[in-house]
Amino acid sequence: MKPAPFEYIRPGSIAEACELLASDEDARVISGGQTLIPMLAMRLARPARLVDIYRLPELNGIRVNGDVLAIGATTRQVQVEGSAVARDALPLLAKALPWVGHPPTRNRGTVGGSVAHADPSAEIPLVAVTLQAEIEITNPDGVSTMPADDFFIGPMLTAVMPGDCVTAVRFPIWRHARLGTGFHEVSARQSDFAFVAAAAQVALDDSGLCIDAALGIGGIGDRAVRLDVSGLVGGSLDKNSIVDLMHQAVQVLEPTSDLHASAEYRTRVAVTLGARALEDAIRDARVGSDRAAHGGAQ
Repeated sequence: MKPAPFEYIRPGSIAEACELLASDEDARVISGGQTLIPMLAMRLARPARLVDIYRLPELNGIRVNGDVLAIGATTRQVQVEGSAVARDALPLLAKALPWVGHPPTRNRGTVGGSVAHADPSAEIPLVAVTLQAEIEITNPDGVSTMPADDFFIGPMLTAVMPGDCVTAVRFPIWRHARLGTGFHEVSARQSDFAFVAAAAQVALDDSGLCIDAALGIGGIGDRAVRLDVSGLVGGSLDKNSIVDLMHQAVQVLEPTSDLHASAEYRTRVAVTLGARALEDAIRDARVGSDRAAHGGAQ
């Protein structure tokens, strides 16, 4: 099929892009186009106007500002995947990115595009919710930020209003010496949409006790959800305790059933993958601290 007719505009600045978006409620932003182009071709999306922000230089780049890693909206996923700065500052995102589609998808797909599309199964939004990232939004009135947990509302639904444009994602950097991450997902095939995904990040103190922990679950419902795993802090980190904690934590989830998986299956898998992600993160933090103690020896 071919897309329905639309007006294509390439603005010269983000300010011009926002004015164009504000003047037409049927306008859509396009950047990498990895989701929007197929939707246009199948006529699942029929915007009257496409505003192409891909070549705006101010929206591309990876920068560390204090305890925040800011990734511009048009930064390609492959750029982040290959960035030593991003890998060092945000190891959880580095661990999740290889699960995003195929390499050709990541070559064109952008970080801002994945966030703005708000697929409940998408890996980048899951990491954003897990780490309590902030979404930078620019409109004709200026620049503001919104917590990821407030930004994502439902499947392909965000808090973006007419005239708004996602311009960056700001991830907090955990400045702990002993930091570990874990990421798992289940899908029909590698690179397919996840039925369930789990992202975890854990920090340990010098004695090996947990001092901070975060866990997010995606693919299970209308949006990614950060679960309460504060029970790990200062407590036991054995496998049985983690599984027990997961059984309690998933009670807040609202799993959905579809042709691919039932709600019961998704809940059961969320417990398993969440526990595995936490166990991997704890093991990662311990191994990292052991390497540091031996001067980086393998």
